[in-house]
Amino acid sequence: QVQLAESGGGLVQAGGSLRLSCAASGRTFSRSAMGWFRQAPGKEREFVAATAWNGGDTYYADSVKGRFTISRENAKTTVYLQMSSLKPEDTGVYYCAVGQYVDLVPTAYDYWGQGTQVAVSS
Repeated sequence: QVQLAESGGGLVQAGGSLRLSCAASGRTFSRSAMGWFRQAPGKEREFVAATAWNGGDTYYADSVKGRFTISRENAKTTVYLQMSSLKPEDTGVYYCAVGQYVDLVPTAYDYWGQGTQVAVSS
């Protein structure tokens, strides 16, 4: 059974940092793309960042470019999202996802975690 477990969310003041982690289990994801999405209350789930299977190709939403960094460990089963210079508009539930290819739309991903809450106060 495939499982994705996110951790690292919390409450932080604007300008602060958080590091999210997502551990995948149940199968090998070494050839899969891994990504992060977020969903604010009353809004649709949106793309944040993604990395291709090799970890070398990374993609970011314009709203987080230069502030967030996605990375994955050598074993390819854990993906991280380092978030810096956080803003109140970064608030939301952050979800980890795994898919065959990097894509900006949620429907392209096959597996999802339960999400971790990030709240940024002004």
